[in-house]
Amino acid sequence: MSTTTHRRKAFTIVELLVVIAIIGILVALLMPAIGAARESARRVECINRLKQLAVATELFHGAYGALPPARLLARPDDKNQCGGSEATWLIRLLPFMEEGKVFSEWDVYRPWSEHSEAARNPAISAFLCPSRRTLDRARVERQVPVPGTTVTVRSSCGCTFTFSSNGSFNTITGMAADYAANHGDLSPGASGKPTDFYYGGNGTGTIITSRPICREGRPAGWADKISHKKIKDGMSKTFLLGERHVPSIRLQKFPQDPPAFDGDYLEGFARLAGPGVPLAFGPQDYIASPLAFGSYHPGIVNFALADCSVQSLSTDTSTRVLEQYSHRSNGSQATTAVRAW
Repeated sequence: MSTTTHRRKAFTIVELLVVIAIIGILVALLMPAIGAARESARRVECINRLKQLAVATELFHGAYGALPPARLLARPDDKNQCGGSEATWLIRLLPFMEEGKVFSEWDVYRPWSEHSEAARNPAISAFLCPSRRTLDRARVERQVPVPGTTVTVRSSCGCTFTFSSNGSFNTITGMAADYAANHGDLSPGASGKPTDFYYGGNGTGTIITSRPICREGRPAGWADKISHKKIKDGMSKTFLLGERHVPSIRLQKFPQDPPAFDGDYLEGFARLAGPGVPLAFGPQDYIASPLAFGSYHPGIVNFALADCSVQSLSTDTSTRVLEQYSHRSNGSQATTAVRAW
Protein backbone atom coordinates (compact mmCIF):
# COMPACT_ATOMS: atom_id res chain seq x y z
CA MET A 1 0.00 0.00 0.00
CA SER A 2 1.47 3.33 -1.07
CA THR A 3 0.73 6.72 0.31
CA THR A 4 0.76 9.79 -1.94
CA THR A 5 1.24 13.14 -0.28
CA HIS A 6 -0.49 16.12 -1.95
CA ARG A 7 0.88 19.52 -1.01
CA ARG A 8 -1.18 22.63 -1.68
CA LYS A 9 0.66 25.15 -3.85
CA ALA A 10 0.66 28.68 -2.46
CA PHE A 11 2.60 31.92 -2.59
CA THR A 12 5.36 32.38 -0.14
CA ILE A 13 5.54 35.68 1.68
CA VAL A 14 8.47 36.71 -0.47
CA GLU A 15 6.60 35.91 -3.68
CA LEU A 16 3.55 37.79 -2.46
CA LEU A 17 5.63 40.86 -1.67
CA VAL A 18 7.20 40.70 -5.12
CA VAL A 19 3.76 40.56 -6.78
CA ILE A 20 2.53 43.49 -4.68
CA ALA A 21 5.63 45.47 -5.59
CA ILE A 22 5.11 44.77 -9.30
CA ILE A 23 1.45 45.85 -9.07
CA GLY A 24 2.52 49.02 -7.27
CA ILE A 25 5.05 49.82 -9.97
CA LEU A 26 2.47 49.24 -12.71
CA VAL A 27 -0.04 51.48 -10.95
CA ALA A 28 2.63 54.16 -10.50
CA LEU A 29 3.40 53.96 -14.22
CA LEU A 30 -0.24 54.02 -15.28
CA MET A 31 -1.53 56.84 -13.05
CA PRO A 32 0.37 59.66 -14.84
CA ALA A 33 -0.84 58.28 -18.18
CA ILE A 34 -4.44 58.22 -16.93
CA GLY A 35 -4.06 61.75 -15.54
CA ALA A 36 -2.56 62.94 -18.84
CA ALA A 37 -5.42 61.36 -20.80
CA ARG A 38 -7.99 63.07 -18.58
CA GLU A 39 -6.25 66.42 -18.93
CA SER A 40 -6.07 65.94 -22.70
CA ALA A 41 -9.84 65.40 -22.77
CA ARG A 42 -10.43 68.46 -20.59
CA ARG A 43 -8.16 70.56 -22.82
CA VAL A 44 -10.11 69.51 -25.90
CA GLU A 45 -13.37 70.44 -24.14
CA CYS A 46 -11.88 73.81 -23.19
CA ILE A 47 -10.98 74.40 -26.84
CA ASN A 48 -14.52 73.51 -27.88
CA ARG A 49 -15.96 75.99 -25.38
CA LEU A 50 -13.67 78.74 -26.65
CA LYS A 51 -14.85 77.97 -30.18
CA GLN A 52 -18.46 78.15 -29.02
CA LEU A 53 -17.92 81.59 -27.50
CA ALA A 54 -16.01 82.78 -30.58
CA VAL A 55 -18.85 81.66 -32.88
CA ALA A 56 -21.34 83.45 -30.62
CA THR A 57 -19.37 86.70 -30.96
CA GLU A 58 -19.35 86.20 -34.73
CA LEU A 59 -23.14 85.81 -34.68
CA PHE A 60 -23.39 88.93 -32.50
CA HIS A 61 -21.27 90.79 -35.07
CA GLY A 62 -23.60 89.62 -37.80
CA ALA A 63 -26.59 90.99 -35.90
CA TYR A 64 -25.11 94.31 -34.73
CA GLY A 65 -22.27 95.02 -37.16
CA ALA A 66 -19.70 95.01 -34.36
CA LEU A 67 -18.26 92.84 -31.63
CA PRO A 68 -19.92 93.22 -28.20
CA PRO A 69 -18.59 95.88 -25.83
CA ALA A 70 -16.67 94.44 -22.89
CA ARG A 71 -18.56 96.86 -20.63
CA LEU A 72 -19.73 100.48 -20.55
CA LEU A 73 -17.59 103.21 -18.97
CA ALA A 74 -17.34 106.91 -19.78
CA ARG A 75 -14.02 108.75 -19.83
CA PRO A 76 -13.51 111.33 -17.07
CA ASP A 77 -13.58 114.18 -19.60
CA ASP A 78 -16.71 113.02 -21.42
CA LYS A 79 -19.61 115.45 -21.49
CA ASN A 80 -22.11 112.66 -20.95
CA GLN A 81 -21.57 110.61 -17.81
CA CYS A 82 -23.72 107.59 -17.09
CA GLY A 83 -23.48 103.92 -16.29
CA GLY A 84 -20.35 101.98 -15.44
CA SER A 85 -21.71 98.95 -13.63
CA GLU A 86 -23.86 97.31 -16.27
CA ALA A 87 -23.65 93.74 -17.60
CA THR A 88 -20.53 92.62 -19.44
CA TRP A 89 -20.02 91.19 -22.93
CA LEU A 90 -20.76 87.63 -21.76
CA ILE A 91 -24.40 88.47 -21.06
CA ARG A 92 -24.80 89.98 -24.53
CA LEU A 93 -23.75 86.67 -26.09
CA LEU A 94 -26.50 84.62 -24.44
CA PRO A 95 -29.07 84.89 -27.28
CA PHE A 96 -26.43 83.46 -29.64
CA MET A 97 -25.67 80.51 -27.35
CA GLU A 98 -29.21 79.15 -27.09
CA GLU A 99 -29.53 80.82 -23.69
CA GLY A 100 -32.39 83.13 -24.54
CA LYS A 101 -34.28 82.26 -21.36
CA VAL A 102 -31.40 83.49 -19.18
CA PHE A 103 -30.96 86.58 -21.35
CA SER A 104 -34.63 87.45 -20.92
CA GLU A 105 -33.94 88.01 -17.22
CA TRP A 106 -31.34 90.69 -18.00
CA ASP A 107 -31.46 94.35 -18.92
CA VAL A 108 -27.96 95.14 -20.25
CA TYR A 109 -28.43 98.82 -19.40
CA ARG A 110 -29.18 98.29 -15.71
CA PRO A 111 -26.53 97.74 -13.02
CA TRP A 112 -25.63 94.05 -12.88
CA SER A 113 -26.19 93.87 -9.12
CA GLU A 114 -29.86 94.81 -9.47
CA HIS A 115 -30.67 91.56 -11.24
CA SER A 116 -31.99 88.47 -9.51
CA GLU A 117 -29.72 85.89 -7.94
CA ALA A 118 -30.85 83.33 -10.53
CA ALA A 119 -29.90 85.71 -13.35
CA ARG A 120 -26.49 86.39 -11.80
CA ASN A 121 -25.79 82.67 -11.31
CA PRO A 122 -26.89 80.83 -14.47
CA ALA A 123 -25.78 77.23 -14.94
CA ILE A 124 -23.76 77.78 -18.13
CA SER A 125 -20.85 75.36 -18.42
CA ALA A 126 -19.66 77.06 -21.64
CA PHE A 127 -18.21 79.89 -19.51
CA LEU A 128 -15.95 77.49 -17.56
CA CYS A 129 -12.75 75.59 -18.31
CA PRO A 130 -13.16 71.95 -17.15
CA SER A 131 -9.50 71.81 -16.10
CA ARG A 132 -10.16 74.58 -13.58
CA ARG A 133 -13.64 74.04 -12.16
CA THR A 134 -17.18 72.83 -12.48
CA LEU A 135 -20.37 74.82 -11.96
CA ASP A 136 -20.40 74.16 -8.21
CA ARG A 137 -17.16 76.18 -7.90
CA ALA A 138 -18.24 79.14 -10.02
CA ARG A 139 -20.28 81.15 -7.52
CA VAL A 140 -18.49 84.14 -5.97
CA GLU A 141 -19.63 86.43 -3.15
CA ARG A 142 -19.36 90.16 -3.69
CA GLN A 143 -20.21 93.03 -1.36
CA VAL A 144 -21.95 95.99 -2.98
CA PRO A 145 -22.91 99.24 -1.26
CA VAL A 146 -26.53 99.93 -0.51
CA PRO A 147 -27.82 102.21 -3.33
CA GLY A 148 -27.43 105.90 -2.56
CA THR A 149 -24.39 105.46 -0.30
CA THR A 150 -21.62 104.94 -2.86
CA VAL A 151 -18.17 106.45 -3.15
CA THR A 152 -16.15 105.19 -6.14
CA VAL A 153 -12.38 104.99 -6.69
CA ARG A 154 -10.80 103.56 -9.84
CA SER A 155 -7.42 101.78 -9.80
CA SER A 156 -4.79 101.40 -12.52
CA CYS A 157 -6.03 97.86 -13.28
CA GLY A 158 -9.30 99.29 -14.52
CA CYS A 159 -11.18 98.06 -11.48
CA THR A 160 -13.81 100.10 -9.68
CA PHE A 161 -13.60 100.04 -5.89
CA THR A 162 -16.96 101.21 -4.64
CA PHE A 163 -17.34 102.07 -0.97
CA SER A 164 -20.31 102.90 1.16
CA SER A 165 -20.36 106.33 2.75
CA ASN A 166 -22.20 104.97 5.80
CA GLY A 167 -20.81 101.44 5.91
CA SER A 168 -23.93 99.75 4.56
CA PHE A 169 -23.30 96.81 2.21
CA ASN A 170 -25.28 93.98 0.71
CA THR A 171 -23.63 90.62 0.02
CA ILE A 172 -24.65 89.18 -3.33
CA THR A 173 -23.33 86.37 -5.50
CA GLY A 174 -22.44 86.11 -9.17
CA MET A 175 -21.04 83.51 -11.52
CA ALA A 176 -17.35 83.64 -12.33
CA ALA A 177 -16.07 82.74 -15.82
CA ASP A 178 -12.78 81.28 -17.03
CA TYR A 179 -12.67 83.08 -20.38
CA ALA A 180 -11.85 86.74 -20.86
CA ALA A 181 -12.11 89.25 -23.67
CA ASN A 182 -8.96 90.54 -25.36
CA HIS A 183 -8.91 94.15 -24.20
CA GLY A 184 -5.56 94.82 -25.88
CA ASP A 185 -2.19 95.84 -24.46
CA LEU A 186 -0.88 98.50 -22.08
CA SER A 187 0.09 101.00 -24.79
CA PRO A 188 -2.77 103.42 -24.00
CA GLY A 189 -1.39 103.72 -20.45
CA ALA A 190 -2.64 103.16 -16.93
CA SER A 191 -1.67 106.32 -15.09
CA GLY A 192 -4.97 107.97 -14.24
CA LYS A 193 -5.44 109.83 -17.53
CA PRO A 194 -8.57 109.83 -19.71
CA THR A 195 -6.51 107.95 -22.32
CA ASP A 196 -5.96 104.92 -20.02
CA PHE A 197 -6.76 101.52 -21.51
CA TYR A 198 -9.73 100.79 -19.26
CA TYR A 199 -11.86 103.79 -20.29
CA GLY A 200 -14.36 103.63 -23.12
CA GLY A 201 -12.89 103.39 -26.60
CA ASN A 202 -9.25 103.26 -25.47
CA GLY A 203 -8.62 99.51 -25.58
CA THR A 204 -6.42 98.24 -28.42
CA GLY A 205 -7.98 94.76 -28.49
CA THR A 206 -11.14 93.36 -30.03
CA ILE A 207 -13.73 93.27 -27.22
CA ILE A 208 -13.10 96.52 -25.37
CA THR A 209 -14.74 98.91 -22.92
CA SER A 210 -17.04 101.34 -24.72
CA ARG A 211 -18.34 104.76 -23.85
CA PRO A 212 -22.07 104.62 -23.17
CA ILE A 213 -24.63 106.53 -25.16
CA CYS A 214 -26.63 108.32 -22.47
CA ARG A 215 -30.30 109.23 -22.50
CA GLU A 216 -31.84 110.99 -19.52
CA GLY A 217 -28.79 110.10 -17.43
CA ARG A 218 -28.94 106.37 -18.19
CA PRO A 219 -27.09 104.18 -20.69
CA ALA A 220 -29.08 103.38 -23.83
CA GLY A 221 -26.40 102.15 -26.24
CA TRP A 222 -22.67 101.93 -26.81
CA ALA A 223 -20.53 104.28 -28.88
CA ASP A 224 -17.20 102.53 -29.56
CA LYS A 225 -17.86 99.68 -31.96
CA ILE A 226 -15.12 97.33 -33.11
CA SER A 227 -16.07 95.80 -36.44
CA HIS A 228 -14.10 93.29 -38.49
CA LYS A 229 -12.82 96.16 -40.64
CA LYS A 230 -11.05 97.65 -37.62
CA ILE A 231 -9.04 94.46 -37.03
CA LYS A 232 -6.41 95.56 -39.52
CA ASP A 233 -3.71 93.06 -38.53
CA GLY A 234 -5.85 90.17 -39.72
CA MET A 235 -8.63 88.11 -38.19
CA SER A 236 -6.41 85.02 -37.93
CA LYS A 237 -3.62 87.01 -36.27
CA THR A 238 -5.55 88.78 -33.50
CA PHE A 239 -6.84 87.49 -30.17
CA LEU A 240 -10.57 87.57 -29.62
CA LEU A 241 -10.63 85.98 -26.17
CA GLY A 242 -8.60 83.60 -24.03
CA GLU A 243 -8.30 81.90 -20.68
CA ARG A 244 -8.06 84.24 -17.71
CA HIS A 245 -5.45 83.71 -15.02
CA VAL A 246 -6.71 82.99 -11.52
CA PRO A 247 -4.23 81.77 -8.86
CA SER A 248 -5.37 78.44 -7.44
CA ILE A 249 -5.45 79.78 -3.87
CA ARG A 250 -7.78 82.61 -4.94
CA LEU A 251 -10.38 80.58 -6.82
CA GLN A 252 -13.89 81.78 -5.86
CA LYS A 253 -12.36 84.60 -3.82
CA PHE A 254 -12.95 88.25 -4.53
CA PRO A 255 -11.24 90.29 -5.96
CA GLN A 256 -8.96 87.92 -7.92
CA ASP A 257 -11.95 85.84 -9.10
CA PRO A 258 -14.86 88.29 -9.29
CA PRO A 259 -18.27 87.71 -10.88
CA ALA A 260 -17.96 87.73 -14.65
CA PHE A 261 -21.05 89.88 -15.28
CA ASP A 262 -19.89 92.65 -12.93
CA GLY A 263 -19.16 95.67 -15.14
CA ASP A 264 -17.43 97.40 -12.23
CA TYR A 265 -14.53 95.01 -12.14
CA LEU A 266 -12.46 94.44 -15.30
CA GLU A 267 -10.59 91.45 -13.84
CA GLY A 268 -13.69 89.28 -14.10
CA PHE A 269 -14.17 89.43 -17.87
CA ALA A 270 -11.17 90.97 -19.69
CA ARG A 271 -7.41 90.56 -19.99
CA LEU A 272 -4.36 92.29 -21.48
CA ALA A 273 -1.22 90.87 -23.11
CA GLY A 274 2.11 92.26 -24.27
CA PRO A 275 5.05 94.12 -22.68
CA GLY A 276 4.42 94.34 -18.94
CA VAL A 277 1.75 91.65 -19.06
CA PRO A 278 3.24 88.22 -19.89
CA LEU A 279 1.23 85.03 -19.67
CA ALA A 280 0.94 83.50 -16.20
CA PHE A 281 2.98 80.28 -16.02
CA GLY A 282 0.23 78.31 -14.26
CA PRO A 283 -2.23 78.19 -11.36
CA GLN A 284 0.64 78.55 -8.86
CA ASP A 285 1.80 81.84 -10.38
CA TYR A 286 0.95 84.18 -7.52
CA ILE A 287 2.86 87.23 -8.81
CA ALA A 288 1.44 87.47 -12.33
CA SER A 289 -0.51 90.57 -13.26
CA PRO A 290 -4.17 90.44 -12.19
CA LEU A 291 -4.96 91.19 -15.85
CA ALA A 292 -2.82 88.41 -17.36
CA PHE A 293 -4.09 85.54 -19.44
CA GLY A 294 -3.35 82.11 -17.94
CA SER A 295 -4.69 78.59 -17.63
CA TYR A 296 -4.72 75.36 -15.62
CA HIS A 297 -3.35 73.41 -18.61
CA PRO A 298 0.34 72.49 -18.16
CA GLY A 299 2.57 74.82 -20.18
CA ILE A 300 -0.05 76.37 -22.49
CA VAL A 301 -2.86 78.91 -22.65
CA ASN A 302 -5.72 78.57 -25.14
CA PHE A 303 -6.94 81.52 -27.21
CA ALA A 304 -9.73 82.02 -29.71
CA LEU A 305 -8.77 84.30 -32.57
CA ALA A 306 -11.02 86.71 -34.41
CA ASP A 307 -11.55 84.20 -37.22
CA CYS A 308 -12.97 81.73 -34.64
CA SER A 309 -9.94 79.42 -34.78
CA VAL A 310 -8.24 78.42 -31.53
CA GLN A 311 -4.51 78.43 -30.81
CA SER A 312 -2.55 77.13 -27.84
CA LEU A 313 0.38 79.37 -26.90
CA SER A 314 3.27 78.35 -24.68
CA THR A 315 3.33 80.11 -21.31
CA ASP A 316 6.82 81.41 -22.13
CA THR A 317 5.66 83.13 -25.33
CA SER A 318 7.50 86.44 -25.83
CA THR A 319 5.61 89.53 -24.73
CA ARG A 320 6.44 91.06 -28.13
CA VAL A 321 4.59 88.20 -29.82
CA LEU A 322 1.72 88.67 -27.36
CA GLU A 323 1.64 92.36 -28.25
CA GLN A 324 1.20 91.45 -31.92
CA TYR A 325 -1.66 89.11 -31.08
CA SER A 326 -3.44 91.45 -28.65
CA HIS A 327 -3.30 94.71 -30.62
CA ARG A 328 -5.82 94.76 -33.44
CA SER A 329 -4.03 97.34 -35.63
CA ASN A 330 -0.41 97.96 -34.71
CA GLY A 331 0.84 97.02 -38.15
CA SER A 332 2.49 93.71 -37.24
CA GLN A 333 1.22 90.17 -37.43
CA ALA A 334 1.83 87.35 -34.98
CA THR A 335 3.38 84.21 -36.43
CA THR A 336 4.36 82.10 -33.42
CA ALA A 337 1.97 79.53 -31.97
CA VAL A 338 2.24 76.14 -30.35
CA ARG A 339 -0.74 74.51 -31.97
CA ALA A 340 -3.69 75.57 -34.06
CA TRP A 341 -7.11 73.90 -33.77
